[in-house]
Amino acid sequence: MVPVLKDDELVIWESNSILRYLANAYGGEWLYPLHPQSRAPIDQWMDWQSTELNTSWRYAFMSLVRHSPAHQDPRLLAAACKGWSHTMSIINQQLEKTGRYVAGRNVTLADIPIGLAVNRWFETPLDHPDYPAVRHYYERLTERHGYTVWGRNRHPVILARGQAG
Repeated sequence: MVPVLKDDELVIWESNSILRYLANAYGGEWLYPLHPQSRAPIDQWMDWQSTELNTSWRYAFMSLVRHSPAHQDPRLLAAACKGWSHTMSIINQQLEKTGRYVAGRNVTLADIPIGLAVNRWFETPLDHPDYPAVRHYYERLTERHGYTVWGRNRHPVILARGQAG
């Protein structure tokens, strides 16, 4: 499966599992704290991204970016765009509450998958409701070099199996 990480003999798949492993194995406590109460909101937003947010954008993305023939029903596309907008409104509300990043005042591991999803949102050709907190978050993430390389790089795509990135 893509993505996959091989670290010595260990093979891990699933993006968020890979992120958690890397933070735990390679000194990422600043992104993914050891204390359970500090870690819980991070896990919550990563899991929400994986289940709710990813589900909301899938049809629209396949239609508008991948141009999949199986994803061209106008009614389903309209519903998918509406659903995607709804999940982005949840991120907007959370960012209004925290004032900075998705899980609080400091950047955390949760901002990697959420930040990539925000890039996908802005780079997909659809009508974007005005979510000021999401826009400011996008700009704030862009101040981070890694995000400009791997996130806000003018590419909304997710690599398909077998593609190199």
